[in-house]
Amino acid sequence: MKALKLSFDSILPEDIQNYSGHLILTTHKESPKICEIPLLHEDIFEHHPTVIRGIMMQKLNLDFEEDHLILGIDPGERTGLSVFYYGKEIESSFHSSVEELVIHIIRVLGGLRAKRKIVKIGNGHMGIAKQIVTMLNLNFCSSFELEFVDERKTSMKIKNFNQGGKRDMLSAKYISQRDGHRHSILPLSMTG
Repeated sequence: MKALKLSFDSILPEDIQNYSGHLILTTHKESPKICEIPLLHEDIFEHHPTVIRGIMMQKLNLDFEEDHLILGIDPGERTGLSVFYYGKEIESSFHSSVEELVIHIIRVLGGLRAKRKIVKIGNGHMGIAKQIVTMLNLNFCSSFELEFVDERKTSMKIKNFNQGGKRDMLSAKYISQRDGHRHSILPLSMTG
């Protein structure tokens, strides 16, 4: 929980029924048969932290307007990634390897349920953008929507140039909020 930067209370199993929090994380063995508060079990930690945050949001059933998973990608030498779920940013990161980025994107797309899964990619480096799309199409076995987004004016001037990939991550966040021409991508397993 500390790695997720979430505050939490530590309680005994017999205190679960009287707990006033919003979500309980417990083992299957210590889980009560009936509980008013949403429960998650220890096997949730098999997932990536971004997916864990998303699953927690699903369990809390927060009243957000849209059940969308949006990934904004700023392709380049260091590729920025911003992940929005139910209208909240649950990840901001950068990646040096296209292969590692695609594996991570597949983990997020496959790990979270959403009515719409949208991948928005900036058009500044179309060679890298097309490489990402091709690898996603070859390796992700479900459909998603794809948008190439005009990424002009998404790079802010940051002191110390691009320290720690901050500019790449911020650009990815701006890209995730823009609209582009939308394509529906069906996996090759469906299209042959």
